[in-house]
Amino acid sequence: MSDQTLHIAMFPWFAMGHLTPFLHISNKLAERGHRISFFVPLKTQSKLHHCNLHPHLITFIPLKVPHVDGLPPGAETTADVPFPLHSLVATAMDLTRPQIEQSLRKLNPNFVLFDSSYWLPELLRQLGNNIKSVFYFTSSPVAIGFLLSPERKLTSKPLVESDYKEPPLSFPSSSIKLRTHEARGMFHFINHDSGSGMTFLERMSTGLSDCDAIGFKTCREFEGSFCDYLETQMRKPIILSGPVVSDPPSSQLEEKWETWLGGFKPRTVIFCAFGSECVMKKEQFQELLLGLELTGLPFFAALKPPTGVESIESALPEGFEERVKGKGVVYGGWVQQPLILKHPSVGCFVTHCGLGSLSEALVNECQLVLLPNVGDQIINARMMSGDLKVGVEVEKGDEDGLFSKEGVCKAVKAVTDEDSEIGKEVRTNHAKWREFFSSKGLENSYIDGFVHKLHELLMLK
Repeated sequence: MSDQTLHIAMFPWFAMGHLTPFLHISNKLAERGHRISFFVPLKTQSKLHHCNLHPHLITFIPLKVPHVDGLPPGAETTADVPFPLHSLVATAMDLTRPQIEQSLRKLNPNFVLFDSSYWLPELLRQLGNNIKSVFYFTSSPVAIGFLLSPERKLTSKPLVESDYKEPPLSFPSSSIKLRTHEARGMFHFINHDSGSGMTFLERMSTGLSDCDAIGFKTCREFEGSFCDYLETQMRKPIILSGPVVSDPPSSQLEEKWETWLGGFKPRTVIFCAFGSECVMKKEQFQELLLGLELTGLPFFAALKPPTGVESIESALPEGFEERVKGKGVVYGGWVQQPLILKHPSVGCFVTHCGLGSLSEALVNECQLVLLPNVGDQIINARMMSGDLKVGVEVEKGDEDGLFSKEGVCKAVKAVTDEDSEIGKEVRTNHAKWREFFSSKGLENSYIDGFVHKLHELLMLK
């Protein structure tokens, strides 16, 4: 049985930060001859074609995203709308159920990997044919265990904001705790309407309780205790695919950035990037840039314009452009992050702590400054700075969650200063994990193990 190729359908949440990791693991599975049917919004296909390394085995199944009142015409993913409208994207995704059902009847795959559509496991049982569902997370086990562990009895008793400050009672030994503003934000995030009149908690809890197995893109060596904790709490198999870092880009870094970065000494440039969806308030956006300026080091900040501002240029602090000319760049467009992180001149990465960005950073030599924004990013940052000590987190106010330019500068100096005790510690730990994640055979052994676990699941009726 374990030699047979599988047919796996992928149905990720309609966000680029989920579609892309699902395509990365699709590539790894297709390398081994497994067939992939990948559900994707119709117009979003074009953004993913270049990442499909095995088009003869990975087939995109286009979905027409139904219109929902309040969504702009043509909106398909969370990248097309501001955060308050993400719940409408979820509602639209739920309305694709008839299309999904029709396709699955024809495709009859062995598995469907999903991460948002709570109704999918129930649909598969209705279809029969022993199609198994795997809730495949792009978030880390530590974040899911902290926030959604059944031990919290989330569905049977009302929690209050302060409950989220501390981890569940039998959570593995960890330094992870939330500040007042973080617990407040987490409480509202988990209990907000996430589409179709359901809270985020209800969506996650239903999907987790109904699926056949739970998958994570991590390693046992990295988060093993949290995986064991979740397996005990969820009472179903936890299967790990390894880090699934995307293959090195075959393209070259855009010439203007190659030229600009090439003008600085090795490991002296700060690269700051907060992903495709993080939009800051103008005051904090300016504080971040002033903090980068305060370091005295050259910097390249790839950020979206702040809330309520049309362009990056109009949001810059007064006199900022003139002061940093020649050694500071603020850019509002898309950049080739993996290639920038690999560049010899980049020595520090200021990140929002999305799992994809952290994975890319850990296999490179740039040191980490952690400035999380929302949700699991906060718990990722706490694990990286507290448990693993591979980076330094920027200090924020306990109640208001605000950071200062001095705090940004202090964190950068901590990881870049050769004589800093904290800097020595994080550089040593970072080097250890970089060596581990770069070790020959690591990825292959995890993907092979992942496939083996899938075969075992298929044998269960």
